Amino acid sequence: MPSASHDAIIIGSGPNGLAAAIRLAQKGSKVLVLEAASTTGGGTRTKELTLPGFRHDVCSAVHPMGLGSPYLRELGPDLEKHGLRWIQPDHPLAHPLDGGRAAVLHRSLDETADSLGKDAGRYRLFFKTLVEHAHELYGDMLAPAGFPKHPYLMARLGMGAGLPATWFAKYFSTEEGRALFGGCAAHSIMALHLPLTSAIGIVLQLSGHAVGWPIPEGGSQRITDAMVGLLRSLGGEVQCDTPVKSLADLPPAKAYLFDLSPKNVSHICGDALPASYRSKLERFRHGPGVFKVDYALNAPIPWANAECRKAGTVHVGGTLAELVTSERDAWEGRLNDKPFVLVAQPSIHDATRAPAGKHVAWAYCHVPAGSTEDRLEIITRQIERFAPGFRDCIMAHHTMNCAEMEAYNPNYIGGDVIGGVTDWRQLFTRPVGMFDPYATPNRRIFLCSASTPPGGGVHGMCGYWAAESVVKKMR
Repeated sequence: MPSASHDAIIIGSGPNGLAAAIRLAQKGSKVLVLEAASTTGGGTRTKELTLPGFRHDVCSAVHPMGLGSPYLRELGPDLEKHGLRWIQPDHPLAHPLDGGRAAVLHRSLDETADSLGKDAGRYRLFFKTLVEHAHELYGDMLAPAGFPKHPYLMARLGMGAGLPATWFAKYFSTEEGRALFGGCAAHSIMALHLPLTSAIGIVLQLSGHAVGWPIPEGGSQRITDAMVGLLRSLGGEVQCDTPVKSLADLPPAKAYLFDLSPKNVSHICGDALPASYRSKLERFRHGPGVFKVDYALNAPIPWANAECRKAGTVHVGGTLAELVTSERDAWEGRLNDKPFVLVAQPSIHDATRAPAGKHVAWAYCHVPAGSTEDRLEIITRQIERFAPGFRDCIMAHHTMNCAEMEAYNPNYIGGDVIGGVTDWRQLFTRPVGMFDPYATPNRRIFLCSASTPPGGGVHGMCGYWAAESVVKKMR
């Protein structure tokens, strides 16, 4: 371990840990980031998981909040200098339905509305103002709980966001409109009949119009590499292959920031935190997990609907009713043989991801927490349902079940990749309901992971706000 003292040491090099480090370095702090793995990145890594030359995103792949995040947007020019290039697919999202139909989320709000037929007027009515003021909304949405800077906009958003997705979906009368919204809401990884499940669906759809659903050229690792490059240019240090099992493993510092799950923080910090606080960390709830497949392909996915071939992301799962059943099953501990499957096809728009003429695809479905069941055939069958001939395109595959996800990244407890349940019981209290959610009873220990506000997603705002908390405490 380094012998020199630091102002702040960040444990974990995911986007939030790196955002915290960059923010503190901008404030003049001497910063060190420690990463247990041999490479930086947490949920933003890219590896050759199947065949040589096929570059797969291990976890996150598509990043609406990469451009929506106030802090990452502020860092944008500097990240670009360090190699980050965003690519906007022709369509952010497509959602195929049986019979060759599909609902499409276009960059243009009007084009999307017009494609939804009878739902066009309702779509414009709800989303137009939100899209026009998206960046004001991002500032309030991606912040700790408190009185918003734009209360009227947040109230307008809240009209739908607090509802169960099954209720808000009734706002639309067409099968396409309901399926498009339901697929976006299913990113909550909760049963869609629960309150607040509309929130993520609304945010993702307005983001498709406001900032798109971009992918990083070369893979999600490029986000990490650019953030590490920027941090080092500010004098920060990064050290890999350095697991931290207790506070005794750490050199002296004024502050320690943990980009880790609450349970892992409890185990590492031990008696440095009060037993009552550690008990709350241990009770932090994680939701369903994921089963993930990466495919190496000899051709693009042959979607029956041509618009799906232009989309960066494809939601596979059929009608709203099917999505509701799939997500409720995962939430209640059951497997579903027609699951909602998120598919990303980055090589359609980024030739660096695969050898010439070849492609990669990224797919996962939600499963009960801790499941070790192999869902490869189930996921392949669902894609084949809307893309006849898909099996013939597969050259190789790589799978990860919940246990393998957690082994890869110990923060993914039970295969939960979003940092904990975001239902009404936990959304406003994460991780333990303190006035400052990033601080702990130990004035030198802080949390900055996706288990703190504003939660999951590659936006860096958990790290940004944790760094702000550290600066206040240091003063």
